[in-house]
Amino acid sequence: MRTQLIFSFALIVLVSVIGMAIFASQGAATEVRAFMFQGGMVRAKEIASQLEAYYEQYGSFDGAENLLSSSGMEPGQGMGMRRGAGGPNMAGGMMQRLRLADATGKVIADSTAAPSGETLTQEQLALAIPLNSDQEIVGYLLPESAMAFTVTDERFLVSRLTRAALIAGLIAGSLALLLALFLAYRLMRPVRLLTQAAQQIASGNLSRRVKVKGKDELAQLAMTFNQMAEALETAQENRKAMTADIAHELRTPLAVQLANLEALQDGIYPLTTDSLQPILEQNRLLNRLVEDLRTLALADAGQLRLEPVTVNLPEQVSRLVESFLAQASAQNVQITLKIQDEIPTVLADPARLDQIVSNLLSNALRFTPAGGKIELTLKRAPGIINLVIHDSGPGIPAEALPKVFERFYRADHSRSREEGGSGLGLAIARQLAEIHGGSLTAANHPEGGAVFTLTLPASQ
Repeated sequence: MRTQLIFSFALIVLVSVIGMAIFASQGAATEVRAFMFQGGMVRAKEIASQLEAYYEQYGSFDGAENLLSSSGMEPGQGMGMRRGAGGPNMAGGMMQRLRLADATGKVIADSTAAPSGETLTQEQLALAIPLNSDQEIVGYLLPESAMAFTVTDERFLVSRLTRAALIAGLIAGSLALLLALFLAYRLMRPVRLLTQAAQQIASGNLSRRVKVKGKDELAQLAMTFNQMAEALETAQENRKAMTADIAHELRTPLAVQLANLEALQDGIYPLTTDSLQPILEQNRLLNRLVEDLRTLALADAGQLRLEPVTVNLPEQVSRLVESFLAQASAQNVQITLKIQDEIPTVLADPARLDQIVSNLLSNALRFTPAGGKIELTLKRAPGIINLVIHDSGPGIPAEALPKVFERFYRADHSRSREEGGSGLGLAIARQLAEIHGGSLTAANHPEGGAVFTLTLPASQ
């Protein structure tokens, strides 16, 4: 890209120099003709105006030769030189020659001699001043300097001027090109740093960042790059942690199964229904873990299909609460359901909705001590329905609150899998809530205990 920038700058400079040389050459040629062949066009234009007024007054140029002979202009005067300025008479006593021709180009008056009846050539007509009357050309005034300046001299002078302009343009272009090199280096330096950082990230160094300077587009690009690198690093750390967690979660059930099977094979345990029970429980744990992982994978890929129907949420939640009453009674925990106002229906997948509420109730029972209680409250708000689950447990530690929905995260790492679950229940519950167009949040109640709030949109 730097090469392209330098080439672009060089092309711009080259075109500018060539264009300047061409226009300077044409302009110089025009000015030289006007200045040298027409005596500077100063007094000559005044005489031309007098001749046009004379023609309008008398209808012809008869007697107009008096205007030519009384001009009294020497060759140098039209170019800003006056008699006696800077020394002796530079004109050498020679008068500027003025010739007056009619509309056909025939000379009818001459300031230096009697008219010879000659006709001006096309080149002379191109240098002459046209005389107009009523927007028509009625004659020509041809001023000629006494200086000996030919067309060849004109070409030579124009070529010298063009060469001078070209040299000046090349010098200016070289300076501009040096400035372009400096600017290209300054402009490309942030891009080069970004490229180096991108190469390091591609090689696996996700901790690489670039410095952000200024607030321009390149600075915004650098900020976006840093955000992308941070997201990639976080995703890699999460992937590594998840891989380690999955291996850890699978290792224990498999080890228990293997130990029990080896004991049965060696005859340590008799082959009875009771001895097969631990193996069956560990197998169920593995199945639940694999199913949870599959659910999360489908949700992440956007392929988790729902079968939404109109659901009466109070009836659905009441049925689930009844299914947990036996477990709650065994743990000496009281579960109550409060329904505020009239709750509208929701459009949801009943099976997935059961999965969300079941995970939340299981989590609440897991952390509610004996003699505690769990309160479920259904209430409505404009366009939404909230299901609030408040337990009387110890609550969620402040440092764990932002992480409770992370996969395989346990606030109490001392809990076993049987007591603490797989660490995927809350993550699955939030994913399912979001797929339904709702949300799931966690907080601590001011009076103690954890509060989970499931929000679902009311059906229209």
